[in-house]
Amino acid sequence: MDPGDHSVLIVDDEPLVRLIAADVIEELGIRAYEAGDGDEALFQLAAHPDIDLLFTDVHMPGMDGVELARRVHQYRPDVGIIVTSGKERLTGAELPDRGTFLPKPYRREQLASAVEAKLAQAQ
Repeated sequence: MDPGDHSVLIVDDEPLVRLIAADVIEELGIRAYEAGDGDEALFQLAAHPDIDLLFTDVHMPGMDGVELARRVHQYRPDVGIIVTSGKERLTGAELPDRGTFLPKPYRREQLASAVEAKLAQAQ
């Protein structure tokens, strides 16, 4: 897997969380796009057809991360999905196909590993 050929859309309503996730992903040599809510994420997805992976928090104002993941899967079934939350634990049955759950708090290494694994699956 050549990381430079991939990009991830990070969606979280907490700017600091987005910044840290983007830093981890960019350290892997992967392009990171950011969005603060579901609507902005759908706009970013339409504007950047190169997005390979959605990394989204569950709890956000407006559209939650699970609904966003479902919409992304309908619109772009080729996009991998990682959903994260510190308030609940989701199972595969609650996520769309190709969805993975990463519980918060996660370490930088855990996020990097989850992103690399999900991108490798897509190939």
